[in-house]
Amino acid sequence: MFTYHEIDTAPAPSRPLMEKSIASFGRLPDMHRILAEAPAAYEAYLTTMELFAKDSMFTPTEQQVVFMTMNFENKCHYCIPGHTVLMKMQNISDDIIEALREGTPLADTKLEALRTYTKAMIQTRGRIGEHGLQAFLDAGYTKRQALEVLVGIAAKTISNFTNALAHTRLNEVVSKYAWTHPDDR
Repeated sequence: MFTYHEIDTAPAPSRPLMEKSIASFGRLPDMHRILAEAPAAYEAYLTTMELFAKDSMFTPTEQQVVFMTMNFENKCHYCIPGHTVLMKMQNISDDIIEALREGTPLADTKLEALRTYTKAMIQTRGRIGEHGLQAFLDAGYTKRQALEVLVGIAAKTISNFTNALAHTRLNEVVSKYAWTHPDDR
């Protein structure tokens, strides 16, 4: 139902965003082709992703914990394989990748605290209470990071919901990491 835009078929405001995506990924991911239909949504996605990557206090591995937790909770058939590829490119441990793909606890206690906090934020819509926040802080994170998780959640809300709405196809780059949520197996 949605168009997989090329630069010449996309609305004019999306064209520079598509060029930015190509510069970042070396290609135009299919989800970006779909987002190009709505320049505001596309720009919001790229901006929140960039802010989380460059301006948060999280390491690349911690960023992926937030992203993959959101992807898992939203059963994103496209983002789980996509982020699997990214994590492999970042040399993130296969144990971490597998746990995030399966929604199981992480062996690293600090990363697990981040996964638990992110999951609680998603499931309770931010109403985690003092105990939930304190557990996150006690693991070594800061109040700033408690708020920065929201930026990762915002970015993934746009992408996860886009993929659910559009049934984004898996391309050759990510298809070998195709995924189904454990509840749906």
